[in-house]
Amino acid sequence: MTTSNEVSMRSTGIREVSRSSASGYLILAIAFLLIAFGIAGLIWGGAMPGYSILLKILAITVGSLLFSGFYMLQPNEAALLSLFGDYKGTDRSQGLRWVNPFLSKRKLSLRARTLNTPPLKVNDKRGNPVEIGAAIVWRVNDTALAIYNVDDFERFVSVQAEAALRHLATQYAYDEGDDLVDGEVTLRAGMDVVVNAMKQELHDRFSAAGIQVEDAKLTHLAYAPEIAQVMLRRQQAEAIISARKKIVQGAVSMVEGALQGLSERQIVELDDERKAAMVSNLLVVLCSERDTQPVVNAGTLYN
Repeated sequence: MTTSNEVSMRSTGIREVSRSSASGYLILAIAFLLIAFGIAGLIWGGAMPGYSILLKILAITVGSLLFSGFYMLQPNEAALLSLFGDYKGTDRSQGLRWVNPFLSKRKLSLRARTLNTPPLKVNDKRGNPVEIGAAIVWRVNDTALAIYNVDDFERFVSVQAEAALRHLATQYAYDEGDDLVDGEVTLRAGMDVVVNAMKQELHDRFSAAGIQVEDAKLTHLAYAPEIAQVMLRRQQAEAIISARKKIVQGAVSMVEGALQGLSERQIVELDDERKAAMVSNLLVVLCSERDTQPVVNAGTLYN
């Protein structure tokens, strides 16, 4: 959820303004010509009577001044231009560029970056301590917000990512349980929903610094060491109970089918006591974890 402070930061922040620049190759040729003209005039001043000393010095000065307006931009790189502290715009052109020499230039990478957060110990919705970590792919989208709206946008991303992970973990339980509503999303089972919620929260938090979230994935999710063994035994117990339940259901169905088949084919007539004994023996055979040893009764059930 976006707070009022974040909304205020975005509304008062300086937004990026596109600023065009001139190709540096033509200006580079002009600068060399001016310097060459001035130097040649100083060296061969006698052969060039029409040129004054002042004009020669001026040509060299202007040519040298033009050199301070050059800068080089690589692909996915931008330059923030400002004049005496006043932001004038951002140039995203590639190659050798030239602008007013009095403009200061600050380069900024627009390439995708990866933040791999270390496992954080937080409490889930139930209050159980869990460890959670994530890998976040992000890039600078608004250069002006990244530079002028926050002090250090890389540290801002790191701190806000940790805060988002901690808040996310408190919204969901680690695993399913009897105390949760059927179908409720958990950190372990509802990975897609959790990741989408994390991306949205990261987007809301990073937008104050002009940062765009490219991708985010959970890289670590586990119970904290102090309760890991207890929770493992709990999961094992739940698995055993679930398996036993299915075994019993299957055994009951098999016994029911056996009694129904004997009755329909009239193979043997069983009274209630014999049916109870047969059901008991079949359930022991079907539900036992070990091989059963049959005992042959040479008499009758009533002896």
